[in-house]
Amino acid sequence: MKRWLTAAVALISLGLVAGCSDEGDPVSFGNTNPSAAGSAAPKPDNPNSLAQMPTGPAANFKVQRTVEAADNTKIGVTTYHGAKSGFTGKVWVWAPPQYFQKENANKGFPVIIALPGGEGWPTNYWFGADLKLQEDFYKWSQEGKALPFILVMPVINPDKQYHDCSDIPGSQKMGTWLTQDVPDLVKQNFRTLKTRDGWGFMGSSSGGFCGLKSVLQYPDTFKAAIPSGPDIVPDSPLWHGDKAAMQANNPQYLAKELAKKGGPDVYLGFQVGTTETSDMVKVKQFIQEYGRGPVHTRLQVIAGGEHNARSYTRGMDEGTIEWISQHMQGPSE
Repeated sequence: MKRWLTAAVALISLGLVAGCSDEGDPVSFGNTNPSAAGSAAPKPDNPNSLAQMPTGPAANFKVQRTVEAADNTKIGVTTYHGAKSGFTGKVWVWAPPQYFQKENANKGFPVIIALPGGEGWPTNYWFGADLKLQEDFYKWSQEGKALPFILVMPVINPDKQYHDCSDIPGSQKMGTWLTQDVPDLVKQNFRTLKTRDGWGFMGSSSGGFCGLKSVLQYPDTFKAAIPSGPDIVPDSPLWHGDKAAMQANNPQYLAKELAKKGGPDVYLGFQVGTTETSDMVKVKQFIQEYGRGPVHTRLQVIAGGEHNARSYTRGMDEGTIEWISQHMQGPSE
């Protein structure tokens, strides 16, 4: 089991975000946000449009980090109680500068749920100033490589045990948290898209497994994932040998069942570094056996890439984010 190799990055992130002058201040992502110059009140929800207006109630977000290179936008953090899972955990969010522009005031934006490797609790390293994921996403959108995604970064475990982002019998319902409660929080507070084409995942290591599994498990809700150096099968000790429950959360089984049903189409942009020999074998085998029909796959081989978040961000820059963006829906009214 290698899912803990990226855990150290989370500790670095926690150290580097300290010192932000407005850290801990309240922040709003609504169209009345005073930092959003030229913002306008959105129209009421139109049942015939792709855009989904925020449903409320508004969450209490506080500034985690200011992204200076992206027009001083804010990463906010809130503690959210998932009504469907019963789990309460932290979620970090960031909306790109385009979200606050006047001409986009009535448009819904696509969402990427970014998942960490390592313990995935009590933090999510993707908000960190060391990784600069938000800076990269903004740069990619300016270069035409990526859609202007809203990034959502939840915790993926309730404690130091790994729960396979699943509703393991007798444990916290972390599958429901990730695939239902977290999207509900986003819909309550942001202009999103009603179509599955506007919802996807990215994740490294164990987080890559989570994104891979979630898209295959709920293809009517999510369209795409970027699994980087992912685990391929559930392996939490909390399953206690429950083979039926494990199979229902196994990407191999889920991909096979999706192919049998003939869709809907999903897009899986795998990434593996050339130093990750074991992961490379497993991912290539998955693609060969299950990457057919509605299961569309792509492999980004990262030259010299290691099992860490920085390598995977480089892989996205080298092709993955552009491929995923081509198969998802951009901002729309």
